[in-house]
Amino acid sequence: MPEFTDAHGITIVYDVHPARGAARGVVQLLHGVGEHAGRYGSLIDALNTAGFTVYADDHRGHGRTGLAHHGTPERLGRLGPGGMPATLDALWQLTGLIRTLHPGLPLVLLGHSWGSFLAQMLLDRHADAYDALVLSGSALRWPGSLNPGDLNAPWKHEDPTGLAWLSSDPSVGEAFAADPLTTSQPLLKLFGPIDAARLYGRPRRGLREAVGHSIPILLMVGRDDTVGGPVSVHRLARAYRERSGFDDVTTLVYPGARHEIFNEVQQGEVRADLLVWLDARFAARV
Repeated sequence: MPEFTDAHGITIVYDVHPARGAARGVVQLLHGVGEHAGRYGSLIDALNTAGFTVYADDHRGHGRTGLAHHGTPERLGRLGPGGMPATLDALWQLTGLIRTLHPGLPLVLLGHSWGSFLAQMLLDRHADAYDALVLSGSALRWPGSLNPGDLNAPWKHEDPTGLAWLSSDPSVGEAFAADPLTTSQPLLKLFGPIDAARLYGRPRRGLREAVGHSIPILLMVGRDDTVGGPVSVHRLARAYRERSGFDDVTTLVYPGARHEIFNEVQQGEVRADLLVWLDARFAARV
């Protein structure tokens, strides 16, 4: 179980999942709030089989990183010293490690939910470090495009767990609730108002001009996702085209799917779509 120490002395735990055969690229996977990298096994396996090495950390305060730092599962999700900026810096530190260990290989930044917001911020700051961006369960990080209320509201009368918003497959919410490395506390309570407000922002203007080329972007969202949903994701796609100047922006919407599309009933279709998109942009090595 590899690890590194960030600028505040916090030990960040991560996993490396090597590609099967000759690697054609690397994926840096960013998980969502209250969860950890271990929930992405099927996605990671598909990426490995397709020739991508995957690096997946447990972010500040989360999963194994959070348990080691806080010493108790009751405080999982709290980011610790440095808060959101330090969390982002630690992810950038991991990017540097990946670039050092895999020179010449394309690097795909893949973020889900909160991880997708962190990925957006990383791209704003370091666009020249990444060769593609994939976001699931994402949204335009702007007032009116993010749901600040009860994410489980559409299912509150039929779901006593409060986790039906994650997936239409009830076993997903049940597994989340039983996982000792997850927490269902709301983001605002975990991060506090200052760090929660730091999530707001829009894609940076002129990114294509700054890096000298377009960066391919794939946005994947469930039609019934209550975090932002298709309307917000289409706004995000438009912002990447009109503000950042990127011309390779694809949006895929999955009918009947909720927030965690990689844990949905049609997750096989979602993974297949991702691999087709990657195949068209990163050729396999012989």
